[in-house]
Amino acid sequence: MTDEPTADFLQANRAMWDDSVEIHAASRFYDVAGWLTDGRGPRPDELALIGPVEGLDICHLQCHFGMDTLSLARVGARITGLDFSPAAIARAQALADESGLAARARFVLGTVDEASALLGRAAFDLVYVSLGALCWLPSVARWAHEVAALLRPGGRLFLHDAHPFAQACMGEELVPDSSYFEEVAPRAWDEEETYTDAIRPLTATVSYEWNHSLGEIVNALIGEGMVLDRLIEHDWTSFARLESMVRIADQRYVLPEGSPRLPLSFTLLATRSGS
Repeated sequence: MTDEPTADFLQANRAMWDDSVEIHAASRFYDVAGWLTDGRGPRPDELALIGPVEGLDICHLQCHFGMDTLSLARVGARITGLDFSPAAIARAQALADESGLAARARFVLGTVDEASALLGRAAFDLVYVSLGALCWLPSVARWAHEVAALLRPGGRLFLHDAHPFAQACMGEELVPDSSYFEEVAPRAWDEEETYTDAIRPLTATVSYEWNHSLGEIVNALIGEGMVLDRLIEHDWTSFARLESMVRIADQRYVLPEGSPRLPLSFTLLATRSGS
């Protein structure tokens, strides 16, 4: 059960994400029009790690307005997206209809803590979690419990997210200014801009984030019967988190030449044990 202060934090986050949907769907960063026109599928590097998904039942937790979700449907997955933002779920369903992928995708309103109750226990072959997800959750242990509950025995988790070291840092020099480890009290933000180009400023500007160390993430999954298959730390991330970052490929940004190589994102793959 969510305590009262945390419920207030999550309510503020929901308002911010509701407000961001229109901004993100119209942004060059997401390029919805191009995605609809060119039939773009999942990111090639992700698909290379996941393997073929045709015919798989996939759950995308924290799916936002559904572009990554529907990209997996384009290559044959049966996919369910879950998000706590009503605006995001409505936009995701509209995008499914517009892209002709509604028959292979469904979108459900709910929090991660409700995932297995809403979507079914042991219902999926793969849980997919994409960049910018875990920082919005107060407890990585509760997240890991839901991931394991959603998966069939032998089912897999694919997680690509911001590295918790980078999450603990601020400024162009990436100087730590908050805890690397999970804390009860979140970091508070008050910003008018999101990580995309904007058609207007946010009106719901306050949000809250929690960091979770790599060890906390891995051990939470192991504690739920998951077996770690791969853990890859990357010196790149999928958006220009800092003004000095240099784009080296589509949705890949690195620190400028001469900078130390630091972990900016990571990819984790794990399998639910059992038969």
